Amino acid sequence: MLDIRGIEICNAWFSTFFANGDKEKTIEQFIEHMNFLHAMGARVIGCSEQSKSIQGTTLAVFEEKAIFSDEEWRLTAEGYNELARIAAEKGMRVTLHHHMGTGIQTTEEIDRFMAMTDEQVGLLYDTGHVYYSEGSQQKMLAVLEKYLPRIFHVHLKDVRDEVVADVRENHLSFLEGVKKGTFTVPGDGVIDFKPVFKILDDYGYKGWMVVEAEQDPALANPFEYAVKARKYIRENAGL
Repeated sequence: MLDIRGIEICNAWFSTFFANGDKEKTIEQFIEHMNFLHAMGARVIGCSEQSKSIQGTTLAVFEEKAIFSDEEWRLTAEGYNELARIAAEKGMRVTLHHHMGTGIQTTEEIDRFMAMTDEQVGLLYDTGHVYYSEGSQQKMLAVLEKYLPRIFHVHLKDVRDEVVADVRENHLSFLEGVKKGTFTVPGDGVIDFKPVFKILDDYGYKGWMVVEAEQDPALANPFEYAVKARKYIRENAGL
């Protein structure tokens, strides 16, 4: 079925719980997940540290997000180093997906994670989540430029500035923001993707760039938005 449609599986979300102390269970489930992706032809595994995550709750995403202790940081870093070693034996790469509502959301937290982990642990760079967290195109690009050698996967996600402002001002949850339309496809929000494409191209990035735009399909027709994203990327990245 995938071959008929010309579709490839490039990655799939995996939740880790190292900060909670669930290393053994996390690694056991990771190996099963990794083997499935490998069989499907994928070579990158996108992981997110979900210990203390509030992304699926009603808690305010900025004011009540997870904050890791020094010990939780140590457990997380050691766990990801182990996952990267396991994946490398299969010829695969592990990436950390920084995400709103988790303990690795801000640029400072991304920096700490990257400093504490081995070079073979990669970053899943998500334009939307960096911009959402920092409210700055400049900071979003700074993360990209700083970690280019360790960026193994990219999510192209735009945000609607007015919704992010609403979330901040009214102390809303991540889910409430999504329902209100925080995210959209490239070219439909506030982010200028042209420098993102240029930085990746100049570096010689060969990995996947995946369009994401979690929003209500009743309000944003998936096909129409997919076409809109494809047109924008073709015009601005030449792909």
